[in-house]
Amino acid sequence: MTAAIREAIRAQALAMGFDAVGFAEARLAEAARADLAEYIDRGYHGDMGWLAHTAARRGDPRTLWPDARTVIVLGLNYGGVDDSGAADPERGVISVYARGQDYHDTVKKRLKTLARWIAERWPGELKVFVDTAPVMEKPLAQRAGLGWQGKHTNLVSREFGSWLFLGEIYLSLALAPDIPEEDHCGGCRRCLDACPTDAFPAPYRIDARRCISYLTIEHKGPIPHELRPLIGNRIFGCDDCLAVCPWNKFAQAGHEPAFLPREQLTAPRLAELAMLDDAGFRTLFAGTSVKRTGRDRFLRNVLTAIGNAVRSEPALAAAARRCLDDPSPLVRGAAIWALGRLAGPEQIAAEAEARRALEPDPEVRAEWQRLTAAAEVQ
Repeated sequence: MTAAIREAIRAQALAMGFDAVGFAEARLAEAARADLAEYIDRGYHGDMGWLAHTAARRGDPRTLWPDARTVIVLGLNYGGVDDSGAADPERGVISVYARGQDYHDTVKKRLKTLARWIAERWPGELKVFVDTAPVMEKPLAQRAGLGWQGKHTNLVSREFGSWLFLGEIYLSLALAPDIPEEDHCGGCRRCLDACPTDAFPAPYRIDARRCISYLTIEHKGPIPHELRPLIGNRIFGCDDCLAVCPWNKFAQAGHEPAFLPREQLTAPRLAELAMLDDAGFRTLFAGTSVKRTGRDRFLRNVLTAIGNAVRSEPALAAAARRCLDDPSPLVRGAAIWALGRLAGPEQIAAEAEARRALEPDPEVRAEWQRLTAAAEVQ
């Protein structure tokens, strides 16, 4: 009987537009909890204090919800995006997942629709989660047979490669689990070698503090100076370790209209992005994942990319100079660094002399001091 229920749910989920469906018992192996504990103990989570605060609930589905017996793990494919504009230094690169509508909205809405369908047929409690909840999605997805955690720690699917959004429905109903997926990475290490910032201390281990996705999305303060040149023109997230995975040769183009990239978010011009005020930022990124990062952090990223332009275009230097007067200390500090990469020593010295003494923020004053010292060495 429970096998029939499971297959009916699977068929309905696929009919509703989900691309991958799997069932797992509502528990995680001790190894998953140990990996999470080690990750936190080493400080690899950086600014993401919520990971430490929710570790107990994250590591055990039944701590999160004691009545849980089964987890339905569902995936939506977002593959098939052309990244041909990534090499232009005057344009920014936004991670593939963030170029369309915020996936949380689409996934959660569809999860709730499926959950209502289930509740109408098999009464019992259930809960819906996307990755804003303390759920270890990738280990659960592996247990449910959707894929495995590759050496880059992200989920890899034999059918969809690196490009699956995940969501879960927890059931109080016990259903037979699917067969867990095995690890198929073998001796490959393309994802590890592709990382511009060397964020993988070992296979299956990531130090978020060096990860471009973390630095451009989660990190709240100035990006460490030694990592800025390595970020290139990535202004929100990074797909390098995902994109090089050989399993992507089996990936399929996504069919969900909400995930199609918006034209203005595909290789946008950096000089134009640097002009965004808060209202303009909110308008441009309304309904996207980028909006949650906020305008100041986003402009910090844009100015980092401007500083990394391989040639000094007048429009880029002018954009950096305009941002020297930005209300946000985070933006002003990034603008100083960008200008220092684009302007000559004489220009820098003159700019610093006029501005440093008037700067109210100590971190920004230190940025001017660092820039002046570098100019004097030249």
